[in-house]
Amino acid sequence: MAISLSKGQKVDLTKTNPGLSKVIVGLGWDTNKYDGGQAFDLDASIFLLDTSGKCASDKDFIFYNQLEGGNGSVVHTGDNRTGEGDGDDEQVKVNLNAVPAGIEKISFVITIHDGENRGQNFGQVSNAFVRIVNEETNEEVIRYDLGEDFSIETAIIVGELYRHNGEWKFSAVGSGYQGGLARIATDFGLQVG
Repeated sequence: MAISLSKGQKVDLTKTNPGLSKVIVGLGWDTNKYDGGQAFDLDASIFLLDTSGKCASDKDFIFYNQLEGGNGSVVHTGDNRTGEGDGDDEQVKVNLNAVPAGIEKISFVITIHDGENRGQNFGQVSNAFVRIVNEETNEEVIRYDLGEDFSIETAIIVGELYRHNGEWKFSAVGSGYQGGLARIATDFGLQVG
């Protein structure tokens, strides 16, 4: 049975699941019905961070136009432009044993594509979640439901996988940002043009 987390909680991943190396990080959401005239397009992005909490290069930013990073240890399975249906809207496969030693933290972000220009924000999004699944058994081991705590934000850091004493842990972050993906990318040390 999956461990259900609340905002700010941290949990051991590999210590409590010995031998776990290949995980799928599933991200999902629903958009509320509203009359804005524009379609919603939510995107999952991943930042591979070093000990200073920054991306060493653009190759450490994984998103719909660059689906792979960390020497192939982190793979985004592709963009879902509608968020329709149940289950995960986008998935990221992570081979924990293959993540380069210089990567200390893997940060998972959901953003609203062009949210500011379209007048869209996470106040119009519901049922957002992140979950970690054992790829070999398809068993959900960790789940974090974000709740409805957001209003004007256009980007959310939903959670982070991070190394601690040789083991991987997961942190339920749930931090919202205004300024979309560009703001978070800049905070993580990337030049956004």
